[in-house]
Amino acid sequence: MILVDPPTWPGWDTVWSHLVSDTSLAELHAFAEGVGLPRRLFDEDHYDVPRSRYAEVVAAGAHEVSGRELIVALRTSGLRVTAAQRRPHRR
Repeated sequence: MILVDPPTWPGWDTVWSHLVSDTSLAELHAFAEGVGLPRRLFDEDHYDVPRSRYAEVVAAGAHEVSGRELIVALRTSGLRVTAAQRRPHRR
């Protein structure tokens, strides 16, 4: 299942949501490609989604969840990349 949290993360003159899969990165990449999200918005375990695209990803089938629910689902799936695991240049 594809999940998206509300756009609450400020940055680069907009507010962002996170788009994740509770199953696989392949599912996540396929969904993102299907809605035209560029791969550059992928950040190791999620896609950053600008507020302007939020309604579009929901209309395409992403399930709206809270930020807390999204993190729990990501951890449960085993796909979560922690800060300690992130690539060195991303710290």
